[in-house]
This record gives sequence, structure tokens and C-alpha cells, in this order.
Amino acid sequence: MRLSRYFLPVLKENPSEAQIVSHRYMLRAGMIKQASAGIYSWLPLGLKVLKKIENIVHEEQVRAGHIPMLMPTLQSADLWRESGRYDGYGKEMLRMTDRHGREMLYTPTAEELVTDIFRAHVSSYKDLPLTLYQIQWKFRDEIRPRFGVMRGREFFMKDGYNFDLTKEDALHAYNRHLVSYLRTYERMGLQAIPMRADSGPIGGDYTHEFLVLAETGESEVFYDSQVTDISLGQREIDYDDVAQCQGVLEEFTSLYARTDETHVAAEFDELPADRRRSARGIEVGQIFYFGTTYSDKLGANVVNDQGKQVPVHMGSHGIGVSRLLGAIIEASHDDKGIIWPEGVTPFHCGIVNVRQGDTAADAACEGIYKALTAAGLEPLYDDRDERAGGKFAGMDLIGLPWRITVGPRGLKNGVVELTSRRTGESEELTPELAVAKVVEIYAGI
Repeated sequence: MRLSRYFLPVLKENPSEAQIVSHRYMLRAGMIKQASAGIYSWLPLGLKVLKKIENIVHEEQVRAGHIPMLMPTLQSADLWRESGRYDGYGKEMLRMTDRHGREMLYTPTAEELVTDIFRAHVSSYKDLPLTLYQIQWKFRDEIRPRFGVMRGREFFMKDGYNFDLTKEDALHAYNRHLVSYLRTYERMGLQAIPMRADSGPIGGDYTHEFLVLAETGESEVFYDSQVTDISLGQREIDYDDVAQCQGVLEEFTSLYARTDETHVAAEFDELPADRRRSARGIEVGQIFYFGTTYSDKLGANVVNDQGKQVPVHMGSHGIGVSRLLGAIIEASHDDKGIIWPEGVTPFHCGIVNVRQGDTAADAACEGIYKALTAAGLEPLYDDRDERAGGKFAGMDLIGLPWRITVGPRGLKNGVVELTSRRTGESEELTPELAVAKVVEIYAGI
């Protein structure tokens, strides 16, 4: 993409309403614009990152054997009355009435709707196990929406629902989700720690939240410092292997890690003093097992291998897709702007022409742009007739991981400059080698 033809409304000053880094940088980098309190338009740069995150979530859900679908954003109140949650959910639920007087609600979550789909079409244990998921917009009418996409009213979310014959099968689904979430976050350059959490209005006996440590996190968390040394890495996981998935869960949850709602001071104090940590965390996902809570109420039964009608065991599993943008920025930035991990960057590399109109510089930039594009990458070429300092500042703000700088002085020696946004380190390379290095960086991602 050529910047002269792109819509990127960058702001030079910090918006007064932005209280945290991610909100400030998303507004300044032209990623979002507030439409009303807690509701945002996603501008082209923000949408590109949102789609990158969405694609990673999809890929890892499908890898785990989960099946994508799409449910409506509006639901009938009747289903929620059937489950008993309509009156108890609270003012966060946006309620409305259509022209025929039917009571509706804007989806905050979809346990009732997906259970209704299941009970209409599945009747035998032979169709289990089954996990369905969607990535869809949700709405919760927060009393004080703030922090941009971190605590908005409208948000983009992956919500998945497993249906299993037994508790043991459902707990394997729980473990499978935990493993898939760990892989998902690591692909985004994040360490999200699974912590024992409170189930809230969803309900259930087993639940873990995934939290990214950040100073601006809304949750206070307590953990064993050794938990931050664990990573899934490149290991291969067989999602059908019950023992392997259980082993990963035990590896990542055996050390003390809890949110403030479930913190037990006496247990925490048993840790060696040099390993006790308290910090702030940003929730980016949560998994639940709640047994037959919804299947009992909504009549989601199957015939088992003995010919008896039994309620299915269920769980629900969410990832805050739009919230993840804010979490990534909170975890990866400096005083110049965003620093995108390679897995979610909106463009793979920036190209800065420091002397627009110079014949040699223009030709070199065009060659680099075409070579990166031919290799399947998306470069962002700043071809505007602007001063070099402004171009550099803009690239730092939007946070592309790599930048190739082209100017007449370097070209006299046959080189351009390749710079890492994260480290600030630069090296001079021929244009061909600079392209080859960028292509190699992204080859394994």
C-alpha cells in the first residue's frame, strides 16, 4: 500500500479523553474513532490488525477441531427466560422491543441460542463430541465505558461452546481449549497466564481467565514468578490425546496464579518470598465448564449408548478479539508509539523514501515495494512529499516491526537501511539483501 493513497488520519497530539496507552495510540495512529460512548468505528489500519487477530483465532480453533458458525447479534428474550437468566443478568443487557411487541436483546453471550440450535438438531451420543464457535459482535451496556476498546460497550468476541456426553469428555474439551488459547496468544507475541477465576453470570465449577500482565490492567493478580517462565513454544499437540492435553493444563496451572476474586492469601504466603508476585492484569479470554446447567434448563438431551435420555455436559470459552488489540499495545509499546509483534502487524514492513522525487531513491523504493509484494508480503510505502523526520515519527507511531529507509546518500554506496522497531538497531544492506531478510523473518510466522 502506498501511503499517499491510504486513509490514515494520524493525530499529532494526545487526545484528552484517552487515559491509557492503548487508547491514546489507537486514536493517534488512526485506528479507531469514537462513534458514541464505548462504541467505535474501526478505521482501515485498526481493521487490518483486527482481522489479523481474528484469523489467528480461527486457525487455532480449527486446528483444535472446533467448528465455526455465525449466530445473530439479536436474540429473543424467550430463550433467556427459559434459562432463567433474563431478569438476573442486570442492566448490562441491552433490551428492546420490535414492532410486533416481541422482546429482544442484543447478545452479550450466546449459551441459550447455541443450546437451542443443538437441541433442535442433535439427539444421539454418536454426534458427540461437538464444539461450535463464532466470532461475532457483542454488546454489554457498561455503566462507565472507558479505556477505548479495553472496556467498550460493543466488542468483537470469539465464543465457543462444547457439547459432550460425560463430565470427563467435557473436561477434555476444557483442556483442549486451554491448549488452543495458549497457542493463540503466543502467536500474537503475548504471554497470557491462565489464572483460577470467578465464573460470574456464566456459571460453572471450573474456570480460568487468561491475563496479560500490564500496569494498566483492571484486575489485581497474584502469582508464582515461575509461571512466567513457561511457554508452549513450537511443541506439537495432539488435541485428541486426553493425557497430553491434561499434562499441558497441569503444567500451566499447577503453580499459584489467581485473580483477586479467587486469591487465597494463606496459600500464596506458602510460596518462597522471592517468588511471590502481585501485579495488574488484562483479561483477554476465559474458559468455563458448567456441566448440565443449560442443558437441564433448555432440554438439550441425547440418547446414550444404553438408550437413555441424558443431558449433555457443556462449557463456554471466550476470547476478546477486539480487546486483544488494546492488550497487545499495552504490552508492546514505547514513548514513540506502538511496537507490533510480527504475527499481528497491519503491514509487514515500512518503506521510507527520505528524498521523494530523487530519481534513484524513487526507483529503489519502487523496486523494494514490488519485490516485497511479489514475495507475498504487504509493505507500506511512505511515498508522500514530506520531511524525513515526520515520516520516521509516523512509522514509529503506527509500529510496523521493520522499516527500510532509502536515501540518495546510502544509494551512492549501494545500500539501504533496515531498522528493527523493537530494538532500534539498524544495518546497511543492499536492497536485495534487505528484502531477503524481511522475507526470511516472516517465513516462519
